[in-house]
Amino acid sequence: MISNDIPCPEGRPEDRSDARMPRWLPRAMVLALALVACFQLATWGFHQLITLLLNVLIAFFLALAVEPAVDWMAARGMRRGLATGLVFASILVAAAGFFALLGSMLAGQIANMVEEFPQYLDSVISWINSTLHTHLSRVEVQNNLLKSDWLQKYVQDSANNVLAVSATVLGSLFNLLTVALFSFYFAADGPRLRRALCSVLPPHRQTEVLRAWEIAVAKTGGYLYSRGLMALISGVAHYVLLQVLGVPYAPALAIWVGLVSQFIPTIGTYLAGALPILIAFTVDPWYALWVFGFVVTYQQFENYLLQPRITAKTVDIHPAVAFGSVVAGTALMGAVGALIAIPATATLQAFLGAYVKRYEVPDDLRVHGRRRRGAGVLARFRRTLHDEQPSAPLEDRKAAGGVQEDGEGVR
Repeated sequence: MISNDIPCPEGRPEDRSDARMPRWLPRAMVLALALVACFQLATWGFHQLITLLLNVLIAFFLALAVEPAVDWMAARGMRRGLATGLVFASILVAAAGFFALLGSMLAGQIANMVEEFPQYLDSVISWINSTLHTHLSRVEVQNNLLKSDWLQKYVQDSANNVLAVSATVLGSLFNLLTVALFSFYFAADGPRLRRALCSVLPPHRQTEVLRAWEIAVAKTGGYLYSRGLMALISGVAHYVLLQVLGVPYAPALAIWVGLVSQFIPTIGTYLAGALPILIAFTVDPWYALWVFGFVVTYQQFENYLLQPRITAKTVDIHPAVAFGSVVAGTALMGAVGALIAIPATATLQAFLGAYVKRYEVPDDLRVHGRRRRGAGVLARFRRTLHDEQPSAPLEDRKAAGGVQEDGEGVR
């Protein structure tokens, strides 16, 4: 008996080749995995070096700020390294003297506050008893305060965080030294750095880089000038208030408020206002309230009226752009971004402005907001003259060559 089952033939060569993996697929998978690994490695390295990169960025703008002084001394025969050292030494001496004066003042005021604290407490307790008809005593309040759970917990937490606070202080000192070192090298070796950067660029790019560098120096200097001017105005205003109230150390406190509020971003306003409020409280608690109200009011005046106008004049950017750049810089890089946002934005705007072609804008109410004085009258007068101008006689037009005659008539 013959079976009807016919054996299936083996797969054809073309079928087997279709079933196999393409040759390019393993290499593509390896390449994709390698790209993912490189991206992860680059991300990890960037997060590890973010602090160093921010310090280098701060040092670069600090070097741009001191470079005009260094160039001025170098043009008179002094070596750039020595000139840079003198500039930084002057800044260091001024900062050390200022903080030493503030430290001695603050130490004296804290000692006076500790000595007079029982009297303040008695006056507050007597006011509470007379107003609320209570029978509190200073001894009772002190005992309740010393035996409170939150105070004991706070003391324990502070003792446990001593190591963390010490590490934070040491890290801040290291970052400060890093910024100082990089800024010194950037300022001292500025020409060499520009030469090394331009040596890898074509000639037309070299001109653009040097122009951008000059713009950055000018805008950074203008930004520091605006900050210095606002610090002066703020110091004078707070000095007048503190002097009127009779708060001690009024000149030193005014300098503190002016410098700290302008050159320490984000938290500088709060640090600047806290010290004069504390000192005023040692004189009279109501004086502290007056100082607090003045600080808040003046900051609003400065943020919305004074700073945008001065920044627009010195850095040559619109007040809204200046405010938006500070907000964006704070969101991207925190306090560092707020500090360098305005000079960076002004540099970028001035550099790109040279490559933007501008055209004449017509005198239109929708563009200028209001017509210039006399512009509408002058335009109507011109249109009237144009409409009422009589046509020249035929003989005059013939003489001017504008009319020709032929056999068929006048043309």
